[in-house]
Amino acid sequence: MKTAILIPCYNESATIAKVVSDFKRVMPHADVYVYDNNSTDGSDEIARENGAIVRYEYKQGKGNVVKSMFRDINADCYIMVDGDDTYPAESALEFEKLVLDGKADMVIGDRLSSTYFEENDRLFHNTGNKLVKKSINLFFSSDLKDIMTGMRAFSFDFVKSFPISSKEFEIETEMSVFALRNGFNIIEIPIQYRDRMEGSESKLNTYKDGYKVIKMIIALIRDKKPLLFFSSISAVLLIIAGIYFFPILLMYFSSGYVLKIPTLIVISTVVIVAVIIFFIGVLLHVLQKQHDERFQHHLLLLNMNKDDD
Repeated sequence: MKTAILIPCYNESATIAKVVSDFKRVMPHADVYVYDNNSTDGSDEIARENGAIVRYEYKQGKGNVVKSMFRDINADCYIMVDGDDTYPAESALEFEKLVLDGKADMVIGDRLSSTYFEENDRLFHNTGNKLVKKSINLFFSSDLKDIMTGMRAFSFDFVKSFPISSKEFEIETEMSVFALRNGFNIIEIPIQYRDRMEGSESKLNTYKDGYKVIKMIIALIRDKKPLLFFSSISAVLLIIAGIYFFPILLMYFSSGYVLKIPTLIVISTVVIVAVIIFFIGVLLHVLQKQHDERFQHHLLLLNMNKDDD
């Protein structure tokens, strides 16, 4: 059974040596891959000197790196961890066992239930983590504790069936939603998080990347829950139409006259648009269910081919 340690890396010269060394010490049987993403500080050479298999992804962004990793590497268990030395290598053994025993397709290293809020003093990062968690759990009927953690383990089936669309840090949110939507087994393990060491700088921009994550959540709800998404828009339009229509209706009952004809025409148009949007949601919902059925068939074929190999 092969295990691969996957480390996305962009300018982590202060920490990459320790991350590689820790995982090689804790999991000497695993192959440690560092995918360098245009580093300018010699991170790739440091990783190579410490025993990592170094490969390169020249399209900038963590999502692009993960896409290359998942495409290039074949293994029975994949453990992905950031190169900033904020996650404990010792936890990877438990992650690996859950995947190789077939109990989990994705193991999530849950920082938020342990030391994250004590170690991380960036207020908006903390608020953003809570917001993303609550949004995903609300719209996808789940109870995940940590959506955006950088330490996870994956099964072969998950990795080879995950159609990555994210280019940057929204990749973690996309992973979580994909696993929830497609019935993969998810297990969360609390892990001890430690903040970055002095001299190591986070590449996450609170506002820019936070905006991208919010856009990703909206897009995922639209694509994966089209009936909910488009019905919500229809409901808002109908409420607005009702707010303007009822005064006209009450005036008609009291006077017998229909006033504000232009407003009534606009209201009628809004109602027609709301109905059209609702039926778009119904159509996309049907198509989504058909897509889900095809995906389950794809997973079955993937397992059959894996067993043949």
